[in-house]
Amino acid sequence: MRLTTDGLVLGTLNMGETDRIITILSGEIGILRAYAGGARKPGSRLSGSTELLCYSRFVLFKNKERYSADSADSNKIFFGVRQDIEKLALASYLCELSADTSPVGEKAVGQLRLLLNCLHLLETGKRPPCFLKPVFELRQISLSGYQPDLVACQGCGRYEGGDFLFFPESGGLLCAGCTEAEGVRGGIRLSPPVLAAMRHILYSEEGKLFSFSLADPSLKALCAVSERYIQAQLARSYHTLDFYHTLCG
Repeated sequence: MRLTTDGLVLGTLNMGETDRIITILSGEIGILRAYAGGARKPGSRLSGSTELLCYSRFVLFKNKERYSADSADSNKIFFGVRQDIEKLALASYLCELSADTSPVGEKAVGQLRLLLNCLHLLETGKRPPCFLKPVFELRQISLSGYQPDLVACQGCGRYEGGDFLFFPESGGLLCAGCTEAEGVRGGIRLSPPVLAAMRHILYSEEGKLFSFSLADPSLKALCAVSERYIQAQLARSYHTLDFYHTLCG
């Protein structure tokens, strides 16, 4: 069976001397892995369009559950990301997280659009890496079925006023009063600006996702809590994230 789909290359694995396996995020069929024969040959029609961070139109052949790429034409190559080591490190992490949490064999239009928008803002410099990282983490994991409940305190229903505590393992929220009354430990204290930013990322319309700002201390706190939530929910670490941290401190 042959099919045509637009997709972003999230990862590549060299095979033999000239071939590669590519991981693609497609809006129509989610995550798939395809064999790209001869893609590493000089002058190959699959060469540039099957590299990391290439958004291409693929013509694929499916045999049982295996895909192979017959042809690929690039729609967008994020050169500006590739040429900056910090941006490339973050983009590699976002791609790896996307590959882990996007659906397989199902539509992933929202996940693909989110990643493309983040890469565009990263490439153009319209938003810094430290802003895009938590936005992507929280929105992506929510799209994939791991959305935390930040609507109100799970104890008393309080929505605002004072600090709240967030619990990465459960994804729940408690106000400081309920936390003390119930003797609960292990929460992360969220200041009002950080909680407001997290709610915006989770619940805002797609077109308004990136339309907020935070002062540096609050942005650092947002980065830390979003990362803690990813680690708690997925129970794994990422070497690409570790490398990104070595670059940005």
